[in-house]
Amino acid sequence: MSKAFTKESEGDDDDDSPGLPPLPAGTKNYITPAGYRRLRQELMSLLDVERPKVVETVSWAAKNGDRSENGDYLYGKKRLREIDRRIRFLTRRLDIAEVADPRLHHGNDQVFFGATVTYANALGDERTVTIMGIDEADNLAGEVSWISPIARALLKAREGDEVTLMTPAGAERIEIVQVRYPAPDSGS
Repeated sequence: MSKAFTKESEGDDDDDSPGLPPLPAGTKNYITPAGYRRLRQELMSLLDVERPKVVETVSWAAKNGDRSENGDYLYGKKRLREIDRRIRFLTRRLDIAEVADPRLHHGNDQVFFGATVTYANALGDERTVTIMGIDEADNLAGEVSWISPIARALLKAREGDEVTLMTPAGAERIEIVQVRYPAPDSGS
């Protein structure tokens, strides 16, 4: 049998953050309270639900004899490594997380972490982005990481200000049209 089918590479355990860029050196891992709750909930689900189920499956499959051709065993071990890698990643990120509540800036017209900013380019095309943590930003939902070029250009500017955005095509001037923050909870 080919060696390619007998053992999977285990050297990939060092890459604990697949698909996510590392935090810049010397920076904090800013995250919103909701983002922190989502990551913590994912970690608890992996630890309390998914990992025990996979361990049980691997244990059962290991008792079935020949492990080299046991699909349940091989897949289970691979899935266990993926879960453990994600647990390590989430644990590290949550340990260094700096929860920043954007509701504290409600009513402010200056751009800080958590702001939803509408800006216009020189042609008048408007775009709206929300500045989020690196572990919670979703570009498809209009959320950008606070370390992204657009967020760095916008941070600390105010409504009506023009800032320079560095793009691959060169410098682009954009104007900040509106800055919004979530309203504080009225019940607390």
